[in-house]
Formats: sequence, structure tokens, C-alpha cells
Amino acid sequence: MKEMQSVPAKRKQEAEDASKPAGGKERTGVQSLKRAFNILEEVARNREGINLAELGKRVGLHNSTTFHLVKTMVSLGYIMQSRDTKRYRIGPRLFVLAASSLDEIELVNVATPILEDLAHQTGEGAHFAVRSGDEVVIVAKIAGAGAIQMVDRVGVVRPAHTTALGKVLLAALTTEQLRRYVNGQPLRAFTPNSITEPEALIEAVGAVRSIGVAYDDAEFDSEVRCVAMPVYDFTGQVAGALGISGPIWRLSIQVLQAKTELVKRAAARMSGKLGWQTTSETGVEDEGEGEDEEAVE
Repeated sequence: MKEMQSVPAKRKQEAEDASKPAGGKERTGVQSLKRAFNILEEVARNREGINLAELGKRVGLHNSTTFHLVKTMVSLGYIMQSRDTKRYRIGPRLFVLAASSLDEIELVNVATPILEDLAHQTGEGAHFAVRSGDEVVIVAKIAGAGAIQMVDRVGVVRPAHTTALGKVLLAALTTEQLRRYVNGQPLRAFTPNSITEPEALIEAVGAVRSIGVAYDDAEFDSEVRCVAMPVYDFTGQVAGALGISGPIWRLSIQVLQAKTELVKRAAARMSGKLGWQTTSETGVEDEGEGEDEEAVE
């Protein structure tokens, strides 16, 4: 007959048991965690993506084990899989976790050498701006080589509705946010070319969304023309706007349009530095479209 423990003795035993490691179960959990991070690091090292077979080989795991771990990480958004190539790459969830560390100082550090190159290539002042409330703040700028430069000083605030930089940032707003902006304040006229009607501004911002580029044809300063494009961070959100500006007598409409391609390349370069990559990849695949455990590439 089994001897029964007294209540105090039983509670003591339970406390001792609770203080002990979970044994095999705990070791298994730690092992899975280590494997998951090994997979994540290996995927991160392959910017062009990596297939399941190669991934398993690199981390030293059987394909079946790799598949189940990756499948979970894809479902959580930490890894994504291309529908076309079936290769795995870092997913948006990981970038979202790191987004808070991307502050203004880091943006300036990334933007400065790119602006230097752009100013050298175009001969015009190059600048990078972010949105602060309803206004645009220039956070980085480089003067061009031209005789007369129109680059704003760092920290200067400009209205969003009359500048190319501002239109890019307004285009990143939702329709509701844009409506609140245009209806929440007077659209002041700085020059005869300034857009002052809410519906006209909404139409202009819609055009920016469609073509991915904004122009300022002497709308803030009657002597200055500008062109700007969005810069994306690793989450796909607009981190800021990058552009050039110069005097209208040097930057005719034709010349400005010709230099737009250089601005586009600079914006794409900065977006790439911030982790944004234009791909057709998605996070979790639809049911039945992912890799089968046995059908490994």
C-alpha cells in the first residue's frame, strides 16, 4: 500500500519539483529556439533569397525539420517566401520590430553621401525631408556646384502643399488623412503658382501617387523649381522625400525632367540602404501554394 504524504511534506515536494528544470522538454525548447535563430541569420545573409534545401544544408538540419521551423516563421511574418522562386528572405515583421531604432540621426547619416553624389551629378542643391505634423522639415542638405544655390538650411520648415518634397509626403497619407490636412488649414498662396484649392491639391497629390514623382514649379518661391521622390524604409513606409532644387532660369521644365532620372536613382539607392527592396514577394503563401515537405527544390 502506497504511503501517503502529509500535506506539508507534499507541498514541500511540489515546490522542489517546480524549482527543477523542465528536463528534456526545456532542452528541446531551447534547441528549437537556437535553430530558429540560426535559420533567421542564414536567411538574412542571403539577400537574393535561399531555397529550402540549401537552407537546411547551411544550418545543418534535415529538410523536414527546416521546413517545419521555416513554415512557422513564415506564418509569423519573420520570413517571407517568393511565390515565383520559392526562395526565403527576411520578412516584414522583423523589420517592424527594428523600425523604432531608425531615428532622424540615422536617416541623415544614410542620406548625406547620397545627397552629395546627387548634387555632384545634377549641379543643383539636394535635400532630404521628413514630415512633422502638417509641415515639411529639411533634415539633410548638400549644396550643388551651380553659381546660385537654392538649398534650404537644415531644420527649416516648409508648408507641404507648395513644395515637391511636401507633395511626396502628402502622397504617403491615407485618403482620410489627406482630407483632414486640406480641410484643416488654409492653403496659403506663396506665389501665383501655389495650389490653394483643396480639391486641386488632392488631385495633384493623386498624380504624385500615380507617377511616383512630385514637381514644384515656382509654387513656394517664384524663382525656384524642384523635383522630389519618396524614400521607403524596410517596412515599405515612406521614410521621407529626396529631391533637388534650383533657379528657374537654369532648371527649365525640360532640364528638370531630364534630371528626374538621377533623383529617382538616388531615392532608390537610399531606400535600398534603409532595407526596402521592390520584389513580388509576400509573407505567408496561400494554402496549397507553398513548398511541399517532400517536394524540395
